[in-house]
Amino acid sequence: MGAPPLPHRHFGESARSDAIGVFVDRAADLGQASSGHHNQNYVLPLAEDVSLLLGREAGTSVTVRIRRADALPVVIRTWQDEAEILGALRGILPHVPECLAKGDGYALHSYVEGIPLSSVCDNGKPVDALLIKALVGLLAQMAQVRREVLPPLPAVWPRNDKDSQGFLQTLAHLADRQIRQPNWREFGGLLTALGIPEDALIRLAERVPAMARRPYSLLHADLHRDNLIMSYSGLPPLICVDWELATYGDPLHDLATHLVRMQYPAHQWGEVIDAWADAMRLIRPAAVNGLGKDLRHYIAFERAQSVYPDVMRAADRLQGTSDQKSLDDATTAVRRALEAAAEPLRLRNVPGELEIERILFRWRAARNGGLGLSAKVSDWNPDLRAPEHPDFPRSAVRPALFAEGAASASRVFKGTGHLNSVVRVPGIDFPVVVRRKVANVCRRERGFLSEHAVLRAIELSRVGVSAPKFLALGTGYQGERFAIHTYEGPRRADQPPNHPVHGLLPHEADRLVDQLGALTQVNYKALDPAAGEGRFYSWLCDQLVLLVGELPKASQQLARLLGLPDADRLRQILARHTVSHREPALLHGDLNPWNLVRREDALALTLIDWEMAVVGDPLYDLVRHMHLTPTRPEIRDRMFRRWEERLPERHTVDWLRDWRVYRWIEIVRSAYVDLDRLVTGASLDAPNVRRAVDSYAMTLAAATGSLGLPTRATANPYLARALA
Repeated sequence: MGAPPLPHRHFGESARSDAIGVFVDRAADLGQASSGHHNQNYVLPLAEDVSLLLGREAGTSVTVRIRRADALPVVIRTWQDEAEILGALRGILPHVPECLAKGDGYALHSYVEGIPLSSVCDNGKPVDALLIKALVGLLAQMAQVRREVLPPLPAVWPRNDKDSQGFLQTLAHLADRQIRQPNWREFGGLLTALGIPEDALIRLAERVPAMARRPYSLLHADLHRDNLIMSYSGLPPLICVDWELATYGDPLHDLATHLVRMQYPAHQWGEVIDAWADAMRLIRPAAVNGLGKDLRHYIAFERAQSVYPDVMRAADRLQGTSDQKSLDDATTAVRRALEAAAEPLRLRNVPGELEIERILFRWRAARNGGLGLSAKVSDWNPDLRAPEHPDFPRSAVRPALFAEGAASASRVFKGTGHLNSVVRVPGIDFPVVVRRKVANVCRRERGFLSEHAVLRAIELSRVGVSAPKFLALGTGYQGERFAIHTYEGPRRADQPPNHPVHGLLPHEADRLVDQLGALTQVNYKALDPAAGEGRFYSWLCDQLVLLVGELPKASQQLARLLGLPDADRLRQILARHTVSHREPALLHGDLNPWNLVRREDALALTLIDWEMAVVGDPLYDLVRHMHLTPTRPEIRDRMFRRWEERLPERHTVDWLRDWRVYRWIEIVRSAYVDLDRLVTGASLDAPNVRRAVDSYAMTLAAATGSLGLPTRATANPYLARALA
């Protein structure tokens, strides 16, 4: 091979004028290229002048690795200098590449003779047992690399080098810091629309359980089929390349990333795990402590953090495209990533394929000049039932739809039933929200009035109710319906809406009562001509009985197990009560804290999300609000006193006797609805739902007690403890 190699030489930006700089610049023209996510690799023979500088024979093949300028930051890096890692491996894994020179954005490595495993064994295909044995042997050998020869670890690393829990928590925080945060400005709106919350990785770190202690070792952390070279000589049979993502920590992390990224068929996982354990016991027996219990946590993390690079790369590849195949491919990739990450990240209501396609279509169109397939994202068909708003002409709808796909994460809000994107439209001096129904969401409680009609009636009535203005209604891509409302949150893009999640302040309680009183002045006959002809309480009971009768079988079975009556029995119990007749009015129907937005003027609160609006007894709206919102006794009394004083007697007669009946029926309703959410997992990511189900044991006890039924001891004590 000639003279021994010279020590590593660092060539800065000025080195592009010398022989090595010229050699690197010409790599793309002279070499055989292979492209990875992070680097462009070119294999070519050394020119004579460069060979003298590197102490290698002229014509010797080398790999020129050039960092891709367009690569998204979607990986966790412990160290920035791959050369230092390769140097530490020299004696332990002598066949790994050697860094011969490095400069700004490039490195020259010795070339590893052979072919990638991916060339002869595609992803998803079984790997030969002898290759598996050789492969896990490489992983085990890494445990022999001493920490002292590795580059210094970041300050955030666990101080105890056997702390498995601390290492996995560190990985989750690094994934948030190095993957999510740098990309959030560009992709945060897309990720939010897909149902991935901003704090998903932080919450994952908080849920990491205690694990067995295992001694840390050097980890490759990216060992897939492209990074495994089968040598021509067979000595050794496999060589690991591409060490830039190597790290130091729990060896189970390396096994987990390898299992997931190698894409073994399911039946081979056990074989690989057993082979790894056998190989590791020969070198570092303590590394297999807790293998059967703890490996799943690292596999869950790998699938969780992978959703970010997988989604972002799929979306990034859409830029500059306008064909259906590109959109289909991206949709498939995103769907797989979301499904894999759903459990570890606790993603609820993962969107279906059609909803994913529509979200990606809007994202692509917002970055491709509005183009998407044969039409523009801004092409839409107005719903002629909704007249043009004087403050928002129909010509403003197109730019609103165009801006929707580019909305930042701080301006995208995904609730239990709607995806809301806040945008600015040129020529319109106020922000608007494009509002779309979330697909695949089953709401047990029905809405009865059209939200756009309710908002229009409130605006036309000119009463003292602060509600969004309805601006436009129509259908767009694939016939998906949308609505545009005024946005009622802070004008600053970095400021989220402020909701009274811990209850109302005294002045807010006053203003809410005043607005409920103003609602009695809205002409409800225009919304529901038949309203007021029947008894509202009887209708309310009928709706609850219908809801219970239509619950899924699993929810009904658990309800019976916990002592809740079936629909027929519930009807009999509800019929024991009656309430006085009060003149009906328009009701909001769902005044939970997240449907109230704080404001800094005399009205104090804006009432949003009117899809549950109904015409009925005004007392019900007030009592349901108190049921859904933490309400201190003094605030409750204050609201009742003001309500009685401000509303005409025809709306308040006998309220003191009847309000407890409405509170009772809402407790009973919650016992069924929240139980169904626990069984089905529906809408559990919504904060109002999460808070409700977290206190389900108290809700159940209150419901069965108010129904006059004993709380039934379940046959499964673990189920009872879980519900408590």
